Amino acid sequence: MNNKKLIALVALPLFLMISGCDGFLNREPIVGETEENFYKTADDAIVAVNAAYAALQFERNPAGHFRWFWGDIMSDDSDKGGSGDNDVFELLLLETFQTPLNGELLDSEWKASYEGIYRANVVLENVPPIEMDEALKSRILGEARFIRSYFFYNLVTIFGGVPLADRVLSPEEYDLPRSSAEEVWALIESDLVQAAQDLPMKSEYAASDLGRITKGAAQALLVKAYVYQEKWQDAKSTAEAIVNSGEYFLDPDFTQIFTPAGENGPGSIFEIQFMTESGGTWDNPNEGSLTNVFQRARGQFAGFGFNIPTQNLVDAFFMEDPNNEDPRLKSTLFREGEPMGDRGIFTKDATGFPHDYYAKKYFNSLSEEASFGDPVNNGGSNDRVIRFADILLLHAEASYHSGNEAAARSSLNMVRERARAGETGVLPDVTASGQALLDAIYHERRVELALEGHRFFDLVRTGRASTALGSLGYVEGRHNLFPIPQSQIQATNGAITQNPGY
Repeated sequence: MNNKKLIALVALPLFLMISGCDGFLNREPIVGETEENFYKTADDAIVAVNAAYAALQFERNPAGHFRWFWGDIMSDDSDKGGSGDNDVFELLLLETFQTPLNGELLDSEWKASYEGIYRANVVLENVPPIEMDEALKSRILGEARFIRSYFFYNLVTIFGGVPLADRVLSPEEYDLPRSSAEEVWALIESDLVQAAQDLPMKSEYAASDLGRITKGAAQALLVKAYVYQEKWQDAKSTAEAIVNSGEYFLDPDFTQIFTPAGENGPGSIFEIQFMTESGGTWDNPNEGSLTNVFQRARGQFAGFGFNIPTQNLVDAFFMEDPNNEDPRLKSTLFREGEPMGDRGIFTKDATGFPHDYYAKKYFNSLSEEASFGDPVNNGGSNDRVIRFADILLLHAEASYHSGNEAAARSSLNMVRERARAGETGVLPDVTASGQALLDAIYHERRVELALEGHRFFDLVRTGRASTALGSLGYVEGRHNLFPIPQSQIQATNGAITQNPGY
């Protein structure tokens, strides 16, 4: 196993597994007798939390669902792509805001999130009685609280209020109705505050624990939760705790962040770990990512060609100066005539499609593919979920709304200074105030975090979605949230209700 992938995301014994189910927490039993000799030792606790980590890797379980489906394809940053309209037709309906109520993509997102929540709940209920080192126990419980809050964060931002499964449910509780979004956010905040108290700093982990959840990760997700709820002062102070910890800094070289050498780098706060050498298959993807192949160009580049960057996104990199591109553009996407790693020069003839651009951040070269098995199911690129630049820009936004424009400009300009990489004449420090400053922060988030799954949610939470996406069919008050999968409403005998407008 690669040194960067040292967490063994092993499965729990079969009595813990969830499989082949239709209910939101699965209609087949997920609660029952456990083996009497389990949950007795520290090793058992580690196996249990590692199984919760494994749920973070589910990109194709039970069907395909990726953060960039919702954050990028649903936005003005990218188009579906693929081999044509009928290639994952549901994605075409999603990006044109004709979302089907019975689609498998949203249903898969729902099921995978609740499986992760279930696995975290198993840890939180069974590890506390174990006689073991208390510091290790606190860490494991902190990891489980983060994982539970991460999946609830995904659910509440996609669907709004959802069933609040904050424990392992008994069969008679399977028809749990939706809680309010406010109640879900309250659990997320409570979990993350406790996790931040219990988890070690990034620097306090041994090298053998590379990739485990840290105090900074809990604080960073808490910042994002506060910002989504417009709790500006809480977001500002929590972001400042991360900045002042000294645990993170911006990698001086933006071009390196999304390379293998840039994984778990100085600006990485939370990364989902993937690896090439796990022997994953279509039936069992295991620990490999499918993002690499899904976003890579077709034709000689042997990809599936999804998540195609738009001209609108490219134009954003020239917004400040039509004659000088933002230096980050070359690390964000491929343009015709550029080499695609060691796979050849990008031409439309070579891809077989007329697209002008392809995503670059999760591109992998041929030399980086798995040395055995099917390379399609064994992509090795870690998912950079939360970067330090993200938190700095959220700090800038929270500072602006808290009345501290100087602090807002300071954090904003830290990101811009790294981006210009010593080049003169590009990305000068922002000196604006008022709405112009806020617009500059929004713009910086778009170009810094492009194709990382943030754009749609940034547009929705800031009230700009109807302006940016109205021509695609977006309707304010309806498309702020996705529809609850009809299968989940049926599975709970109508206890779960649908979102307005669907």
